[in-house]
Amino acid sequence: MKKLAIAAAVIAVGAGAYVLSGKDGSTISDNEILAYIPADTLLFSGQLTPFPLEDYLYSMPMGVNSKVSLEQIEQAGPYGSEQERFFVSLYKSYLMSFENPEVFLKTFGLPANIESYTYTLGALPVFKIQVEDESAVWALLDKASEESGLVHKAESVKGQEYRAYPLIDEDESIDMVFAQKDGWLTVTLNTSFNKPELLETALGLIKVDNPISESGMLDEIATTHGFLKDSISFINHVELVNGLTSNDGNMLAKQLTKLVQMEGSNEDPFAEFKTPECKAEFNAIAANWPRTVMGLNSFSVNRKETNFDAEVVIESNNQVILGALAKMRGFIPSFSQNISNNVASMAFGLDVVQLAPALSEIWKDLQTPSYQCEALAQVQYGISEQNPAMLGMMTGMANGVKGISTTIVDFSLTDENGEPGFKHLDALISLSADDPAMLMNMVRPFVPQLANIQLEKNGNAVDVTPYLMLPPEMGVTAKIAMKDNHLVIFSGDKGEALADTLANEPLASNGLTSMALDYQKLLTPVFTLIEESGEPIPDELAMLKDYDMRMQLTLDVTAKGISISTKANSTAK
Repeated sequence: MKKLAIAAAVIAVGAGAYVLSGKDGSTISDNEILAYIPADTLLFSGQLTPFPLEDYLYSMPMGVNSKVSLEQIEQAGPYGSEQERFFVSLYKSYLMSFENPEVFLKTFGLPANIESYTYTLGALPVFKIQVEDESAVWALLDKASEESGLVHKAESVKGQEYRAYPLIDEDESIDMVFAQKDGWLTVTLNTSFNKPELLETALGLIKVDNPISESGMLDEIATTHGFLKDSISFINHVELVNGLTSNDGNMLAKQLTKLVQMEGSNEDPFAEFKTPECKAEFNAIAANWPRTVMGLNSFSVNRKETNFDAEVVIESNNQVILGALAKMRGFIPSFSQNISNNVASMAFGLDVVQLAPALSEIWKDLQTPSYQCEALAQVQYGISEQNPAMLGMMTGMANGVKGISTTIVDFSLTDENGEPGFKHLDALISLSADDPAMLMNMVRPFVPQLANIQLEKNGNAVDVTPYLMLPPEMGVTAKIAMKDNHLVIFSGDKGEALADTLANEPLASNGLTSMALDYQKLLTPVFTLIEESGEPIPDELAMLKDYDMRMQLTLDVTAKGISISTKANSTAK
């Protein structure tokens, strides 16, 4: 069912990605749906303003992997249970309709602009999404039921009708519930052991006592991290820990306590976490790492193009660890952070001089205080056995290194007599350091080939193709040079031009990791080579032919926590 999860993620990400900048002055608490979502929800993902799903789908490559995925589903069968066949049917409907945005929206009964919410009532997941055509939703479920043999039960509560599809029907039962009301589809679970009021709350019939709308949490997340207020997501570590370490601290804790009581056993599987020591220490850790939050810094969409800049932050109040991680930040070249100019790039910023001291600070902090909780004490003991001080000796030869990067600027392929190679390759590998000449001299005794290479700072490049021992048929030539604080190996005129730009960049500590990829620039030479050979393009590649997308992923640390940012641009063909 991995592919089904991927399909759901595609819809959820698409629905959660869009924002309109015009609402920053309003408060999120004005949203009526939030009155039914508890402030102690373990996770929340809300598209709080209408998202133009239809335009977004037009800007994305539709049906990229539909044909191949359908074939894989057929090959993976037969599916033994009714439940498996039910979800496979739904996923197949998704794949077959995804060839065309209008067909997709019609199949699932979705409007052109939608809002959606995912959250939990304790351990119970709830998903709500706006729908335009209720009959399309029922038709889709009827089709899946007919193809799978999974029959629903028609139920109602407080006048609200819903369908219950059995997932487990043994000593205890678990049903997947579908209900529609006032243009909203709710998907949730109902069990034989939860209180009836829980389902009523999930279906929007009862408001919660402590709603997230009155907590100010969503506004606070947006303000703290500079996110646009139209789309906010989070995982609440504090509430998760509270649920596992207490009997009645929140909705999750009360549900787990009831489950233990229903089992008729005196053994609580979470008892070891509920001792006074464990409760205090786990909650202290959670207070230091309270949430993982996600939001958007910017976004734009139309039928021709989509751009977004999303960020995930693992929040931390532990300034010792954040400070140590910040010391490790190294140099990331500016061109490694560009998603449009190059085929692919990867850069690691690391101040090697600070590596061992920073890890030692983290190591010491993880051992303070000395935990009394047995589970934490065992982890702490394991950490104490891994003293990072030895890293100082191992990294001694690399002192002064600030980062390393590799970039493919451009390339084309050839296939001469069955031997694949490059018609041309423009690429660059760089090592950035305080004194690259010193590093070169330290390495010479271990690499005899370097003895004959003499480099001057910003001097002429030296051909090192013979030393790389690459097969001649690959068609790659490479030169080495020293560009100010950067030792570079490059190929091609564009690679050399990129190397020249490094001489003008200050050796700043500006990040930890950056990766960027342009799918079209990477795949077009491959398609060209296949077409020139007269061979058919394999289905696995053909599905990516119209995938005109560029992405960049960065990892960094700030005063607010550990940040993972994703920038993407997608253009319709």
